[in-house]
Amino acid sequence: MQRHSSSDHEQTAPRIGTRPWLPEESLAPAYPFAYAPGTRAGVIAVLDRVRRLIDDSTPAQVIDRRTGAPLSGPEAPGHDPELRAGAFRLVCYEWGVTYGAMLEAADATGDSRFADYTASRLQFIADWEPRFRHVHAALPPAEQRTLAFRGIVAPRNLDDAGSMAASMLKARRRKLVTGLDPIIERFLDYVRRGQFRLEDGTLARNRPLPRSLWLDDLYMSVPALAHYAHDGGDPACFDEAVHQVRGFAARMFDRETNLYCHGWIEGMEPHPAFRWGRCNGWAMLAKTELLDVLPESHPARGEVLDLFRSHARGVAARQHGSGRWHQLLDRNDTYLETSCSAIFTYCLARGINRGWLDGLAYGPVAQTGWSAVAEQVDGAGWVGGTCVGSGMALDPVFYTHRPVSPYAAHGYGPVLLAGAEIVRLLESGRMTMHDSALHFGETAEEA
Repeated sequence: MQRHSSSDHEQTAPRIGTRPWLPEESLAPAYPFAYAPGTRAGVIAVLDRVRRLIDDSTPAQVIDRRTGAPLSGPEAPGHDPELRAGAFRLVCYEWGVTYGAMLEAADATGDSRFADYTASRLQFIADWEPRFRHVHAALPPAEQRTLAFRGIVAPRNLDDAGSMAASMLKARRRKLVTGLDPIIERFLDYVRRGQFRLEDGTLARNRPLPRSLWLDDLYMSVPALAHYAHDGGDPACFDEAVHQVRGFAARMFDRETNLYCHGWIEGMEPHPAFRWGRCNGWAMLAKTELLDVLPESHPARGEVLDLFRSHARGVAARQHGSGRWHQLLDRNDTYLETSCSAIFTYCLARGINRGWLDGLAYGPVAQTGWSAVAEQVDGAGWVGGTCVGSGMALDPVFYTHRPVSPYAAHGYGPVLLAGAEIVRLLESGRMTMHDSALHFGETAEEA
């Protein structure tokens, strides 16, 4: 425990019979960020910095791997096409989140440049997919693994399929991109029939540990299933999405803390439980996206909403005084992490805006969350404090010492989502922080 000397908090005693030298209402708290609600313009300025960085750092160009020369189009000659490298990959689950987040930012701000980014990159993928599919088929298996489009043309896990499928469904719904249908169907086929499952149908993994659940997979499956059903695909996908929420919650959601553990291994006893921040974020985001499109008449909607609200209570109770959340949510000796903080901010703000959560209870949590997350975005748009990609572990030391990096792609989509929803929250009139922060006591004028 940190010790303070008496000089750390020295105060001048008031004279007897007089008012204190500093009346209580004039003492300013030492907040680590701007505690008062942000402005719409201020939030959008942060979002635009992130957008510009992403646009500049992710070229949509194919080159010849051997010569480095750009290929003019999918029909251009050349036997060894490869994506031109950028700071982030165009084809990965993290960027599936980013593509969808850009669409949310466009809707919230009215700035079409956010949607233009998603449209241009997804159209690029759709246009080049046939060429890379042909190349993939001609390569020996050892070389197929290195192909940039491998996850598009031959998905092998939920990370390849679910997040990208969800973003493509959203772009197709807005009529921003053509040619996505075969890719979407391939992705949904993998989610529905390709991934290993436990006996009750819960999506699972057999590597690196057999018959294990990773909470991340709830996000890598549920939104794609839900949006596919919503857009006229098989309506049974709504039931499948609900089934996955139930299956993961039954094994991994702790009703005492209202938090999930990261991993679960069939037959393990005792079972260590580590409540990693970002995996809890993915689980909350999966439920949020499901509730966005699950019909009000669906018999399981109330069940999913109750689980979302319970999770929201658990998350809100773990917010640190800095506004962010810890890498391990219930371990204050782990560092404060940005990507989970941004996801929680988005989901709580979305819950308020959709009427699922009480604004008075959760509005301050969301708005302080945004203020703290925005502090991690530098002047060029780089997002700091994000944990790099992480496997599942059975000890706290692993999570405690995972590095952070501005090149961790997991932070960018969540920051865009959080800012977009905070813009909506500020505009909605449902809640501003000072509805509760001016609070329930006297003001200076009333004293």
